[in-house]
Amino acid sequence: MRIAFSHRHTAALLFIAASAIGTCASAHTGAESHIHNSFLSGLAHPLFGLDHLAAMVAVGLWSALAARSAGRDLLWGPVGFAAMLLVGAVLGLQGVAVPAVEPMIAASLLVSGLLVVSRLRVPGLVAALGLGVFAVFHGVAHGYELAGSDSAWWTLAGMLTATVLLHSGGLAAGWALRHRHVWLARAAGAGVAAFGGALLAQMA
Repeated sequence: MRIAFSHRHTAALLFIAASAIGTCASAHTGAESHIHNSFLSGLAHPLFGLDHLAAMVAVGLWSALAARSAGRDLLWGPVGFAAMLLVGAVLGLQGVAVPAVEPMIAASLLVSGLLVVSRLRVPGLVAALGLGVFAVFHGVAHGYELAGSDSAWWTLAGMLTATVLLHSGGLAAGWALRHRHVWLARAAGAGVAAFGGALLAQMA
């Protein structure tokens, strides 16, 4: 059977592949060396953290796959994640002690990956709050890295910009694949879930 790909399907596949290749650079535990306290370094930072990039793309994918229609239905998850990431980053910058940061980041990968695979539909506010809880821990991790820096807010602004862009890329890819080639998005989600599970197993 011949599978025909349109231009938008090809673009979506290329985005997922590029994301996977880019994240091979390093995991979150080694990302600190890439922080140079500027907007541009903040913009690039998620590309050097496999856990952060995978979570952000998965949020976009799931939001597109689970949406009933185009519009604000697509935005609850990404907006909730980005907003609560900022909250978490502020907590980290202030040195607030938050327990289980790394395990919760790993759990966010497992959960978001499974959401992509299942295409589970939940009310918009539930999506925003659920993903937002995990986003707090991603933000705290960033805040800890930047605490004490004179230009922490510029770097954080770059990180938030990158977060929005990655969410948008995931949304575009998911929307393009949600009908005839949804299995591609689900395969990507399964990979994210497996990665999160493997990280949790290492921490046990």
